[in-house]
Amino acid sequence: MTRLKLNEEMVEQAVYGGAVLGGGGGGWIEEGLKLGRLALEVGEPELISLDEFGDDDLLVTVSMVGAPAAKEQFVKPVHYAKALEMLAATIGRPIQGLHTNENGAGTTVNGWFQSAITGVPLVDFACNGRAHPTGSMGSMNLSEVADYVSHQAAAGGRGKRYIELSISGSLDKASTMIRKASIEAGGLVAVARNPVTAAYARANGAAGAITQAIEVGRALLSAKGEAAIEAVVAQLGGKVAASGTVTDFSLETSGGFDAGTVRIDDAYEMTFWNEYMTLEKDGERFATFPDLIMTLDAKTAKPIVSAAIAKGQQIAVIAVPAEKLLLSTTMRNRKLLQAVEDIIKKPVLSYLD
Repeated sequence: MTRLKLNEEMVEQAVYGGAVLGGGGGGWIEEGLKLGRLALEVGEPELISLDEFGDDDLLVTVSMVGAPAAKEQFVKPVHYAKALEMLAATIGRPIQGLHTNENGAGTTVNGWFQSAITGVPLVDFACNGRAHPTGSMGSMNLSEVADYVSHQAAAGGRGKRYIELSISGSLDKASTMIRKASIEAGGLVAVARNPVTAAYARANGAAGAITQAIEVGRALLSAKGEAAIEAVVAQLGGKVAASGTVTDFSLETSGGFDAGTVRIDDAYEMTFWNEYMTLEKDGERFATFPDLIMTLDAKTAKPIVSAAIAKGQQIAVIAVPAEKLLLSTTMRNRKLLQAVEDIIKKPVLSYLD
């Protein structure tokens, strides 16, 4: 399959499957459904295989950046379009394809609206086939390309908090400025960034990531309760690693990120930095980012992002080994993953060997 005409059933599957692959981050189910359905209202987006693009065709990442739990965050479809418009003006070259930075409830449908209103093809591709916290992790190892100039544009916020920003510079500096813009905008901004050739994308990203999300969502929605959870882990090659009652939960929004811990039955502990980073019990580690760790309602099987966890919830925790996922080359970049240890204060790199 090289072209897939998207419909409302696929929107729901992509969003729910993306929510699972978000691993605790990647945006909200309700917002993803709204954005995906809006894309179908304004156009007829098609999902096109990366194989259909020439090596030199220029592809652009569209994404959200910020902290989903921020109380003043405000991003609407017009902000996605504005960011793309600003980036196109900066690079001065035709854009042959749009793709998301990662899988997540909101992020899997990044680009659907922009493609519907502009006619620029939507690529069955993500910079990373699971969600991740930092912009650099979603930049396909461009941090390792000597003298690479990152072009990024962002828009978001409401009223006096509204901000537009277009920036060019090193990947690290440009990503940092976009993150700061998200804070000024109230917590989130829509972003278009980092044009690369299709050849570079093939070598460094996650081809087929959107159809993967649709398949996971189809498995989740084809059953109910425990059967739905089992269908998901069977689809992904993972397992139910823990289940029980949330007995403690802490979350702090700082620097444009959500970070905190979740305890289940006063036994299992998970850390998160937007996405879940570790799962352990009594010092025994069961899963470590970039392994996929995700929470679902134990009764309904609805995915629950880290920012929506609350004491008293009955949850199931699934874990999928990294080798079973579609991942970017950044997920093997120890320099980028060092930041995880700095935030959660637990070892991560030693579990990558």
